[in-house]
Amino acid sequence: MQWQTSRFTIELDRPRVMGIVNTTPDSFSDGGQHADAATAIAHCERLLKEGADILDIGGESSRPGAPRLSDEDEWARVAPVLKAAIGMGVPVSIDTCKTTLMQRALDLGVDIVNDIQALRADGAIEVLAQHPSAGVCLMHMRGEPGTMQQLTDYDDVAQAVSDFLADRAAACVTAGIAAARITLDPGYGFAKTVEQNFELLRRQGELLGLGYPLLVGWSRKSSLGVITGRPVDERMPASISAALAALAHGARVLRVHDVAATVDALKVWQVAAGPGFAFSENAAISHSGGCSQ
Repeated sequence: MQWQTSRFTIELDRPRVMGIVNTTPDSFSDGGQHADAATAIAHCERLLKEGADILDIGGESSRPGAPRLSDEDEWARVAPVLKAAIGMGVPVSIDTCKTTLMQRALDLGVDIVNDIQALRADGAIEVLAQHPSAGVCLMHMRGEPGTMQQLTDYDDVAQAVSDFLADRAAACVTAGIAAARITLDPGYGFAKTVEQNFELLRRQGELLGLGYPLLVGWSRKSSLGVITGRPVDERMPASISAALAALAHGARVLRVHDVAATVDALKVWQVAAGPGFAFSENAAISHSGGCSQ
């Protein structure tokens, strides 16, 4: 299985680690730690040294109740970091739901659009469809960050997530976005209760029937805090446990804050899984032109 992006074909025969780079002052986990461009760029470099395969750069918090930014304010936060990251030799993702930012980022050379609203904003799907090869991650969420936790009335959460993601993926393919460019994100923590998050995790394998790779983000989520009683800065062990559980249920890309610890856990996972395990230590992320890194 592969994920086609602007400059790279990402082989998914082993788990890939997407390192989170928040340029926000108010993110739930690391708000303010990388809010200036120089610090955020240094953080990108550190995550790569720790083993990140992909850098995911965002400028607007999606925590419950987070205020919305103007397009210009969000772009001012992410633009210098994106420009630097594009030169670091790995796929670069922009975490945004704003059509204007998607277009600007793709024009800049970004490889992936990671959209918590699954390209539902006006013109968003057209922006991706007009690009010849950019990757996209479609996430399940109801409402917006300010309202999502009031929208958790599901008859069957796993079926609702599956139906939503199937519909959004089909809309993308109909618009001309090749299936190889698409990954799906169940949206843990977005418009879901603690119980629903863990039910969805247990049933995550049902989403594999949609035929797309799964990208998941459990890192430092509040549901882990409820289970463990730990504050956000003490949730690394729980985050890694949830990531490995998601991997066991078919995830291919893990979006995380704690890259080094996650990479170490994956190395142990691979050895413990034995020689029959499908993931290859030397699996490459190749340039779309065919050259290996």
